[in-house]
Formats: sequence, structure tokens, C-alpha cells
Amino acid sequence: GNTISRMMEVGIKGAETVALNTDAQDLLYATADRKILIGSEITDGLGAGNDPKKGEEAAREDEELIKEHLHGADLVFITCGLGGGTGTGSAPVIAEIAQRLGLLTVAVVTLPFSVEGRRRSQNAVGGLQKLREVVDTVIVIPNDKLLEVAPDLPIPAAFKVADQLLMDAIKGITEMITKPGLINLDFADVKTVLDNGGVAMIGIGSSDTDDRAAVAVEEALNSPLLDVDVTGAKGALVNVTGSPDMSLEEAEAIVGQVSEALDPDAQVMWGAQVSEDLKKSINVMVILSGVHSPYALKPGERPPTKEEEGETNLGLESLG
Repeated sequence: GNTISRMMEVGIKGAETVALNTDAQDLLYATADRKILIGSEITDGLGAGNDPKKGEEAAREDEELIKEHLHGADLVFITCGLGGGTGTGSAPVIAEIAQRLGLLTVAVVTLPFSVEGRRRSQNAVGGLQKLREVVDTVIVIPNDKLLEVAPDLPIPAAFKVADQLLMDAIKGITEMITKPGLINLDFADVKTVLDNGGVAMIGIGSSDTDDRAAVAVEEALNSPLLDVDVTGAKGALVNVTGSPDMSLEEAEAIVGQVSEALDPDAQVMWGAQVSEDLKKSINVMVILSGVHSPYALKPGERPPTKEEEGETNLGLESLG
């Protein structure tokens, strides 16, 4: 709800927002283009009480209604904080419906802070597992990592930062397509990276120094949020936003630096925008898809070793 309301406040060109909840009162306070109360038979509009099963049943109860709201879209973002009942339970059902309609389906989710307790963490792990099976890409933002980015942040402020990040990711991807910029992408470009993108992580960087392009991209690639070996990524979406004095060369240098950090076969797509709001700085957002992340493993699975990766790669190459 918070993320959607924030999107409405800021505005995302070319996107329509739909808020979906089992809690009628929460929904009342949310701002969105459209609102759907789901599962009123099951929850009486009182929420899912941190029970993902209830959230799932609520979405199943109103599948037809959800389907109606997805018609006409090309790309569906499903965003929620995993760990509770409604988002964790309903997100995989919504993704399933979107996939049946043939839509590119991307989930953008946060994992709960440790201080939120064990139950929410377990709910989140189960929800992420289910989501992975039904979306093209799931972009994961581990809230605990936000505390590494800004260690002195009180938890309420950290929640706001998490919402902002969800929003930035969706706005960044959408407006690379919909908002005229220095360099735009079309839907097919974005699809190249996010279709079957698996688990994706996000890195952000910003700089207003003399060497701002290099510093910002370095910061993005080393962001605590990007808690993975970047060389293993299958694809990258790079969004560069700069002050009006940003040159195309600076933007190209940033993308060059990202490409160098990745495997030569990784698909790198990028867009660049100028923002009057930025005085002297450049902001870089890197979304890496197909990463080997601890969040990408099924329970009991372990990440492949370098040797195993080498073997699988060689095996694939010999088939070609």
C-alpha cells in the first residue's frame, strides 16, 4: 500500500497503479488508480492476520476480478513486502494469473528486517519460493541490507527507504521505456533482460564529485544491496539519471564499466535520463538478473562451486 501511494505521489509515466488488499481500512487510505478488496468472504475485510494461506485464498476467491484488472497490460509489476499475510499469499496467485494472460511478470519485493521476528522471515522465504516459480523475474531487496547502507537509520525511517527503493526500481524500469530521455529502451529490450530473469538484485550509487560517473557506478556495483557475485549475472538493466549538464559520454562510460564487470555473454540494456531536480549529480541504478544469490536457492540447495559452473558452461558450449 505504501509503495503504491508513493508512486501516485511521484507519478510514473505510462503506468497504472492497482492497490490490492484484504484489509478494507488500509485500502481506504491507499491512493491508487484502482483499488481491489479481495477475499471479503474469507476475511470480512479485516486483513489476513499475517497468514499467507489466507492471503492466497483471498486472491483465489477473486481471481476473475484480478484478471479483469490485468487485461490490456504488457508488463505487470507485483510489489509487496514479503512476510505478512496478504502480499506473501496473494502475490504468487496474481503472478500466475498474469502469466496465464501472457504478460511479462516482474515481482519487486522486500524481505523483512530480522527485528520483525522469525515468523515473518519464514513467511517471506516461503512466499519468495512460490513467487520464483511463477514470475519471469523477482527483484529482491533484503531490508537488513538497508541497515548496512545507512546504519544509523531508525526502523520506521528504514521502512520508508525500503518503500522508496521499490518505487525507484519500478519507476526506473518503466520510464526507460515510456519517458523520452537521452537514451530510451523499448519493451523488447527490457524483456530481453527480465524474461526468465530468475532472481535479480539491485544496486544504487550517486555522486556529484568531479569523477561522478565512475564513482556512482562503482558505488552501485559495490552496494550492500547487491549482495552477490556480479560476474555471474545473466543480464543487466542500467538506468542513468543525471543533472542537465550530464554528457552522453558520461552515461556511456557508466554502462561500459557495468559491462566490464559482468560476463561477456551477459545482456546489458541501458537508458539515460536528464533530471532538472539534480543539481550536479549522477544517479545510477543497476538491476542484475539471473544472479546466484542466497535468496535464489531452494531450501537445502547450495550455490554451485566455480568448478561446477565451469563444467555446466563447457557442457552447454559443446552442445552449440
